Amino acid sequence: MKALITGITGQDGSYLAELLLSKGYEVFGMVRRSSTESYERINHIIDKITLKQADLLDQLSMIELIKETKPDEIYNLAAQSFVPTSWNQPVLTGEFTALGVTRLLEAVRLVNHKIKLYQASSSEMFGKVRETPQSELTPFYPRSPYGVAKAYGHFIAVNYRESYGIYACSGILFNHESPRRGKEFVTRKISDAVARIKLGRLDKLYLGNLDAKRDWGFAGDYVEMMWLMLQQNKPDDYVIGTGETHSVKEFVQIAFDHVGLDWKKYVETKKEFLRPAEVDLLVADITKSRKVLNWKPRLKFDELVKMMVDSDLEIQQRQIR
Repeated sequence: MKALITGITGQDGSYLAELLLSKGYEVFGMVRRSSTESYERINHIIDKITLKQADLLDQLSMIELIKETKPDEIYNLAAQSFVPTSWNQPVLTGEFTALGVTRLLEAVRLVNHKIKLYQASSSEMFGKVRETPQSELTPFYPRSPYGVAKAYGHFIAVNYRESYGIYACSGILFNHESPRRGKEFVTRKISDAVARIKLGRLDKLYLGNLDAKRDWGFAGDYVEMMWLMLQQNKPDDYVIGTGETHSVKEFVQIAFDHVGLDWKKYVETKKEFLRPAEVDLLVADITKSRKVLNWKPRLKFDELVKMMVDSDLEIQQRQIR
């Protein structure tokens, strides 16, 4: 089996590449042309995968990529995925995260419509939630340009599935974290800061809304679900999460407790880190994914937080040495 992963250098892409290699796949990764290349998340498997240059902004490059690699499965994980950036760069976010999906689907339709495709949808599409918990049938009400773009990507995948018979699945993933998460995301910002505060390399951690609640899971668990979705007889969409909700404050408390510190002495809130429109409560109804895919997350919330803090402590200690 051959698989093509867009966004292979990201958190999810790196875990997914590891999983597919363990299952005997030949793995291709799409990377954008850049003057500086950052492959730190996949350096340990770089000799086992094949990287190819293409761009979601360029239709022809997507067509040529699929012709050249001839994949059985495509996992579209590439996007402008940082929510705050989507307000500063809403048009670019739309080009990558929305229209980029259309370009990829068009390439599949034109080259080989039998390719199975996974589209990374997001719980941010639920936004100002209409019901709690959120299932595959919950209406979308996105509250950021990123959420809007993801909703477009989700529905265009459904449209190509229904119009052209393409095996296109969307995984509506709730927040998923790991030691490989970018430091711009609040969870990694917290774990990195806790490690540096513990080692005396930082005095304060500044955050936005501590009461925002999310359904947080481990990215390493979630990539298994992506693969499972493409192994079913029929394509469909699935909500993927833990079914539990936790606040940013809880994440902070567990992280500081893990290193024996009182978070209240080190954490301050700043208006500049508040979203223009907040998504207050996201929690997944994973009934369908449990029943159809026989999937459930393995790593618990507190274990995830501690794993991230331990990893960042190790990174900081290496730098001191």
